[in-house]
Amino acid sequence: MLPALLRPLIEALRPLAARFDERQRHLYLVGGVVRDALLGIEPNGDVDATTDATPEEIVEIVRPVATHFNLTGLRFGTVAFHYHGVPLEVTTHRGEAYDSSTRKPTVHFVSALAEDLLRRDFTVNAMAVEVTSDDPTLIDPFGGMEDLLARRLRTPMDPRRSFSDDPLRMLRCARFIARLDLEPQRALVDAVHELAPRLEVVSRERIRDELSRLLVVPDPSKGLWFLVDTPLAAEFLPELPALRLEQDPIHHHKDVLAHTIAVTASCSPRLRLRLAALLHDIGKPATREIGPNGVSFHFHDVVGARMARRILRELRYPNDLVDDVARLVELHLRFHTYAQGWSDAAVRRYVRDAGELLEDLNELTTCDATTRNERRRRMFAERMATFEERARELAERDALRARRPPIDGLEVMRILEIPPGPAVGRAMRFLTDLTIDEGLNDPDEARRRLLEWWRSHSGEEA
Repeated sequence: MLPALLRPLIEALRPLAARFDERQRHLYLVGGVVRDALLGIEPNGDVDATTDATPEEIVEIVRPVATHFNLTGLRFGTVAFHYHGVPLEVTTHRGEAYDSSTRKPTVHFVSALAEDLLRRDFTVNAMAVEVTSDDPTLIDPFGGMEDLLARRLRTPMDPRRSFSDDPLRMLRCARFIARLDLEPQRALVDAVHELAPRLEVVSRERIRDELSRLLVVPDPSKGLWFLVDTPLAAEFLPELPALRLEQDPIHHHKDVLAHTIAVTASCSPRLRLRLAALLHDIGKPATREIGPNGVSFHFHDVVGARMARRILRELRYPNDLVDDVARLVELHLRFHTYAQGWSDAAVRRYVRDAGELLEDLNELTTCDATTRNERRRRMFAERMATFEERARELAERDALRARRPPIDGLEVMRILEIPPGPAVGRAMRFLTDLTIDEGLNDPDEARRRLLEWWRSHSGEEA
């Protein structure tokens, strides 16, 4: 069976496939593009293909017809390019594995498609369609289509061998569980519990990238629960499972981990915002106290900001992103005192301190209110809406005030030789309009224009 969504893509690639066929080489669409087509998802982004051509042969075949040619991945067998607007990555059939002494995988090339598919991460990604075939059909040696229909996550080979070959695949499980709503096979989960310590051979950068991909799927909840229900999170983000605090038997405080995952899922899928949501309560275990009034976490925002900065640096996130997320964590409680009544100056300080993070901060604050009481949730949302409107009005008023005319009402009365009254107000409105519309800021020019306006309106003012 050929997924219908692949037919236009295959037709577009026919001339390119013919060039492979002339060399007696095969070209296959593989991985995500095939999986998504089966799910009814149109190809979006790079299209992956695999071939029995060597990397050098791929270059010779595609260079004459390619644009945006990129050989960065050539040593891994990958040639990236655009073909008539289609972004392609063509890779020689390969396998890769880590040994116990390095954080870099070793890559070896193979000649058979079946071996290439066997070494892919999951059965749902181990399907292919041959573009060089006269009758392209789905090639599915490991039951990926059946697993898609059953919403099941499996590996083509024994999961212990698969995860030992590439431990990052254990983290990748979380993303596919969340994005495609798949249930992991029992053997897969058991292998993760056994082999989670193998993550130590994977670079922080690769772990960071996989965590980022998980966080921006529409709802990362199932993937995040997979990370904390297995030993995976403890290997690279131990502060996350530490949020699973014992509930106070007297005060029944809600579990912080469940709250954190709910807040993360509620936020828009922007990496900066989702990272801030994931880490916004990360300081609670270190500040947890149980007193006569219940559980408290005094200064967890400040402590959490320091912890977030350290965690993100260890995961090699860019410095500007680290700074932004730490700032959001530090400020995420600020709005809760708004109900006590803020002055205009306090509103301005909040907006100033948030800066360009204001939209993310307001959304994080709103999503942080995870109460099950619908009335309280609605009241909080209304309070935030009122605050945002007030902040907008203040910003507009301040912008107008910042663009005052270069001369004031007293000087207007002196120049025009008129007493206080409506005419002064009309003159000031005229000057204000000039300031806003034309950027008038020169006092001498303002005096000249004022006199011209006054002479032309002197009859009306009389």
